[in-house]
Amino acid sequence: MEVAVARDAGDQPATSQNWVVQPLLTDLYQITMAYAYWKSGKTKEHSVFNLFFRKNPFHGEFTIFAGLEECLKFVKNFRYSDTDISYLRSVLPASVEPEFFDYLRHLTTEDVVLHAVDEGEVVFPRVPLLIVEGPLVVCQLLETTLLTLVNFASLMATNAARYRMAAGKDIRLLEFGLRRSQGPDGGLSASKYAYMGGFDGTSNVLAGKLFNIPVNGTHAHAYVTSFSELEELQNKCLMPRDGGEPVDVLERALAWREKLALVFNVLPEEASAGELAAFLSFAMAYPNGFLALIDTYEVYRSGLLNFCAVALTLNDLGYRALGIRIDSGDLAYLSRTARDMFEKISQQFDIPWFASMTIVASNDINEETIISLNEQEHSINCFGIGTHLVTCQRQPALGCVYKLVEINGKPRMKLSQEVEKVSIPGRSACYRLFGKDGSALIDLMTRFGEPSPEASSTQKTLCRHPFQEKLRTYVSPSKVVNLHRTYWKDNKVQLPLPSLFEIRQRVQASLMSLRKDIKRNLNPTPYKVGVSVELYKFLHDLWLEHAPIGELV
Repeated sequence: MEVAVARDAGDQPATSQNWVVQPLLTDLYQITMAYAYWKSGKTKEHSVFNLFFRKNPFHGEFTIFAGLEECLKFVKNFRYSDTDISYLRSVLPASVEPEFFDYLRHLTTEDVVLHAVDEGEVVFPRVPLLIVEGPLVVCQLLETTLLTLVNFASLMATNAARYRMAAGKDIRLLEFGLRRSQGPDGGLSASKYAYMGGFDGTSNVLAGKLFNIPVNGTHAHAYVTSFSELEELQNKCLMPRDGGEPVDVLERALAWREKLALVFNVLPEEASAGELAAFLSFAMAYPNGFLALIDTYEVYRSGLLNFCAVALTLNDLGYRALGIRIDSGDLAYLSRTARDMFEKISQQFDIPWFASMTIVASNDINEETIISLNEQEHSINCFGIGTHLVTCQRQPALGCVYKLVEINGKPRMKLSQEVEKVSIPGRSACYRLFGKDGSALIDLMTRFGEPSPEASSTQKTLCRHPFQEKLRTYVSPSKVVNLHRTYWKDNKVQLPLPSLFEIRQRVQASLMSLRKDIKRNLNPTPYKVGVSVELYKFLHDLWLEHAPIGELV
């Protein structure tokens, strides 16, 4: 839609790993625990960790799982370099035995197994996004890095998906947030996961190169203000699209502006001469992709009038302008005004395509802004969104956690006075149960090895809330899907990884499986996550076994 579209979305996932993502991208306490484990002879104990979150972000009732591909790259390339070891020697206490550093130097993930939800799938609280099993020390050392790779990616993809739902499927969404992002890595991640969540393109050129995301961009206010008068327009001639003698576009644009001033009911002298020169200059550079920023001075009396004069000049030469961008003011009113003028000019001068030109809106747009603009019946075709999207201003972190749930086949459980922080013990299996209409009804967690629920119209599956005894329901699912697949085992990736474009499609398909009331912006219905009868009993028996008993004196 905008001027420079570098490439279409490709079919192959990016294979390179960010050099920052390495074993030392961790918290120091992971290393100190590793030494204590090693010192205690616990290095080979078999552990199971669950990575999950406790609450959906943005006051919503769903989350998009993202970051799996980067997690697999990290696990695959997990090695401590000689310089890593040297640095650790310098920061750990002198009492740390030299043999521990030799142990770290030869540490690999060859005995680690990683099960995961498919990237791009809609997920819910308590359900493990990753299940990591293997030697205790290695699994512990993976914690912080896996969390940082999943937390922001999933938050960002979820934020983008919410913007997509607010805008609707017919509005283009462009991510413009690089300059406002939390550093270059944050900017790249935001561009990648915004596209995954449903955005159509990015202004981030490097993200376009690395991830095959369509890139978009026109010009800034600086380009317009760099011109102050018509005499600065050194080249005034443009060759018609189908050939012929060059045409003086300035002369023709001024003639069109005189005619249009009557349509706009303004004086042509009210429009900025420098702005017209800037528009003509840019149009001659991009005659097949002219999209102008029209709010540098005054939208209606100057920007829109000048744009239409240049657009009609291009039309005379066989070219079609693309449209306008508005970056300030009352976006609903200005977009409707612009659309009305496009339609009036289309009818008056018999140029059918003119009525449907693109109107892009930017200016600190967030989810609520889009919803409000929808209520005001805007005429915008495309939103350029930056700050609120890439910084996730409504909620800056997802809050994923990584908890030990099993050691040497024995369950482990974290207790808390806050019930929502009590972890579900033991290795679990997770299933999504679907109704007859194809919508997801509930996610059910069971003990690992327990018979899976069956799709049946006659056999009922009892699903219980993990902590509230009275909350329970019977489900007769028409379809049952195991949410976890084994992605890493035997020191290699076990499944082909989809492209970013394919994950993007999965996001939308997964969201389509949810009822509308679960996805609505205001007071959404909570999606149910339950446990089987067996897991419920196991959980509460273990809870009572480990919970301290008070004494009144």
